[in-house]
Amino acid sequence: MRKLVYYIAVTLDGRIAGPAGEYDFFPAGDERQSAAYSAWANALYPETVPTAYRAAAGLADTPNRRFDTVVMGLGTYRAPFEQGVTSPYAHLRQYVVSSTLRPDADPAVTVVPRDPLGLVRALKREEGTGLNVWLCGGGKLAGALLPEIDELVVKSYPVVAGAGIPAFDGAFDPTVFDVAERTAFPNGVTLTRLTRLTRR
Repeated sequence: MRKLVYYIAVTLDGRIAGPAGEYDFFPAGDERQSAAYSAWANALYPETVPTAYRAAAGLADTPNRRFDTVVMGLGTYRAPFEQGVTSPYAHLRQYVVSSTLRPDADPAVTVVPRDPLGLVRALKREEGTGLNVWLCGGGKLAGALLPEIDELVVKSYPVVAGAGIPAFDGAFDPTVFDVAERTAFPNGVTLTRLTRLTRR
């Protein structure tokens, strides 16, 4: 069965963005540190780079390594949508969970108005792809999908936001994950991959 993987950047206080969706405050280090970190992360997870930036990152012809499908909430989709980018991850199958987004936002984007758990369970049962499903945000959707999240890939940045969108925004539901690997970078970012310790 395919896995649902939540791949995100977080602050020290567990925020994935500021109160208005800001993310430009995440520190990247100096130019050399930033370039080295980006090259490492992009090589490992090339499909998480938006389509519009793949050529500049040297990933234009890079095949998907880990994911062939992305699931996101309206808050995550809104930022590119408001800039006229209606298909931000054209190299992936794209699902936006929203009860208010019109279904014809883009032919390459499937709008799911309800039951994100049902959607993810169906995606995970698909056979033959060999690749996983990427949950790229946001916090409310991650909270709703917590029962189905198999792995977390957390890029922890050395900054406190003070307020903003939490990585998980849902009911109290303690869920244990096990650290599978951890890598620290000179720019202060720590990337940790965690796997669900037990299934319900």
